Formats: sequence, C-alpha cells, structure tokens
Amino acid sequence: MTKSILITGCSSGIGRDAAMTLRARGWRVFATCRAEADAAVLSAEGMESLALDHADPDSIKAALDEVLARTGGTLDAVFLNGAYAIPGAVEDFPRDALRAIFEANLFGPFDVIRRILPVMRAQGHGRIVNCSSVLGFAALRYRGAYIGTKFAMEGMTDTLRLELRGTGIHAILIQPGPIATMIRVKSRPHFERWIDWERSARRAEYDTILRPRLYAEDGPKDRFELPASAVTTALIAALEDARPRARYRVTFPTRLLAVLKRLLPTRTLDAVLARR
Repeated sequence: MTKSILITGCSSGIGRDAAMTLRARGWRVFATCRAEADAAVLSAEGMESLALDHADPDSIKAALDEVLARTGGTLDAVFLNGAYAIPGAVEDFPRDALRAIFEANLFGPFDVIRRILPVMRAQGHGRIVNCSSVLGFAALRYRGAYIGTKFAMEGMTDTLRLELRGTGIHAILIQPGPIATMIRVKSRPHFERWIDWERSARRAEYDTILRPRLYAEDGPKDRFELPASAVTTALIAALEDARPRARYRVTFPTRLLAVLKRLLPTRTLDAVLARR
C-alpha cells in the first residue's frame, strides 16, 4: 500500500527536496507551504500541495482536515520542517519577536502533532519526524532565537518519544548542520523587522560580523555544507528503518559537535564555539 506523509515548509530547500524525492520513491506526499502562492507553484508541478502556516491554528486545522479527507482518515507520517531564523544578539530580541518565532518554529509543529496523534493511535502506527538542527544542542552567537526554538523542540520530542513507547508511533529528530538552503536570505526581513541594530550596544559587531554575513551577495559557504538531499537521505531512514533512531545527525559539524559536547568542559567548548 502507498504510504502517506505530510511535510511542512516545502517552498524551497529541505522541504521541497524531501517532497520531490519521497514522491519519486512512491510515497503519497502532501507538500505544504506557509504561503498560498508557493503551494500553487508546487501544485502546478504535479504535487498535492496545500497552504499550512505553523503560526496559524486555523490554517493547520484546515490543511489536516483536507489531507485526512483525501486519504480516508489515515496518515503514516509527518515531517515538521517549516521554520525561520531571526539573526541578532539575544539582548536585542523584543518579546514579540520571540513570541512570533516560537509560534512558527515550535508551537505550530506541536499543534500539528497534537492533532495527528489520534489518527496515528487509531491506525496503530506512525512516524513523527521533527527537523531540529545542530543548533538544537550547540549554541552559536547571533542565533539565539532560532536556537531557543530548536533546544525546546529537542526536549519536547525526547519527552514525546518516551510517552509514545509501545504505541507503534515513533518520535524522531533530524539534526542538520550546514545545508545549502535559503534560510539566510529568508531571515533578512525578520532581522529588519525586529532588530534595532543601530541602537544596540553591540552595533560594532553587527557592522563587522553579522550584517556582512547576512547580506553578502553570494553568501559565505561553510566548507562542510551539504545539499538538501543529505537531509532527505536521513529522512528516508527515519521513515523506513524498522527500528528508527531517536536522532539522525547530518553533516560532519553536527556529528563532531555532538562528540565535543560530551567530552569537553563547558568553558573549553565555549572557546571553540565563540570562534564561529
């Protein structure tokens, strides 16, 4: 029987590659995007695509209702991938900026999970795959809001995994490191909306470090950067392994930092991470 999956954040990058690859692999893919226009583009390419905005509960309900109507009330898997970043120093994030990014990156994915778990319980199986990050367990400067959402996602997914033991439903994390996506470019409007960098105590760092990186025409490329297909490879394992792992780490930096975090004292690890 054809297996079905709902994927969020499919307008580009990781979500788009996952949707296209899984469809070619025989999955029935519901590729969702925050914007109706992006969903329309995917529909024109032959995908089953709907609008689903993590920050909008009504949008989540409408998308899930439509998916379940099309499948006859079943869904084998979800891949909660949609997210964005707000570059900036922690001291410069207004409360509303934090509220907005947590709505999109954390509250929305777990709203989807809450709504789909009764379906998976009724059918006796399911895979819930959350797209975390190397920044879900290791901190880097100027990424605090995004890191906060991913650290929280890791903790809640670990808890969910324990709570689902014995149900046939697996809660799984994928932890990408540097991946070639549009996340840096797409973070610019959020930075411009929320961060008053010109009046920040760290203005010099914005001028010399953060803004040049954020607005570089071609963008700095990490030498360990991999294409989005590397995440899709991990996703396929998470979905199709008989006994899926709790975590699938993607890229060398992710695997290295997981080891260093276990081995190094905090002060030493801080010195390493402060260079990034």
